Amino acid sequence: MQYEITLPTDYDMGIIRRRVETTGHRLDDFDGLGIKAYLIQDRANGAMINQYAPFYLWNDSAGMGRFLWGGGFFSAICTSFGRPPVRHWTGVEALPGPAADQPALSATRHTQTLANDVDPAEPIGAALEVLRENAARSGVHSAALAVDPSRWELVFFTLWNSPEPGPVPGTRYQVLHLSTPGRKDLLGR
Repeated sequence: MQYEITLPTDYDMGIIRRRVETTGHRLDDFDGLGIKAYLIQDRANGAMINQYAPFYLWNDSAGMGRFLWGGGFFSAICTSFGRPPVRHWTGVEALPGPAADQPALSATRHTQTLANDVDPAEPIGAALEVLRENAARSGVHSAALAVDPSRWELVFFTLWNSPEPGPVPGTRYQVLHLSTPGRKDLLGR
C-alpha cells in the first residue's frame, strides 16, 4: 500500500525528516508488516515536488488494518495532514536483491496499466520476469511486484542501496528510514 502527501513548494521538508527520525522506529517491530520505506521527494534536492510517500509491503492484511484504523499510527498522519487516499495492490512477489543486507537509501516505483483487451496472465507473467531481472541488479536491496485488479495496473517497487536509484523507469524517492519487522517472511531471508 502507499499514500502520497504532496506538500506546498515552500514546505520545510525538514519537518518530515525530523518526524521520521523521531517516530519511524515505531514500526520497526509492527506485527504483520514486511517492509515500510519512508520515502520523500524534496524540491531542495532537485525533485519537481515536495512529497511524503511511504510504501508498505504487508505480510498480512490484518496488520494493514491495524495500522490504518487500529488507532495511533495512520491516525497521526490524518491529524497532521488530513486523511490521504491509500492505494493498495495485491502482492504478486517480493524478492531480495544482492544488497538486501545493506541499508536502502533510494527507491523507484513504476506503474504500468494493462491493456483492456488482454488476459492478465501473460502480461503478469512477463512482469514477473522483469521483476526477477530487476531484483538481480547490482545495488538492489529488494524488489516487489503487485497488481491493482480494479484498474488492472501493475506496480514495480525497488529499493536501492545507493542514494541514486539504478537504471529502471519510475518515480524516484529518497529513503529516510526502512522498517523491516517481517522482512524474513516477506523475502525469505
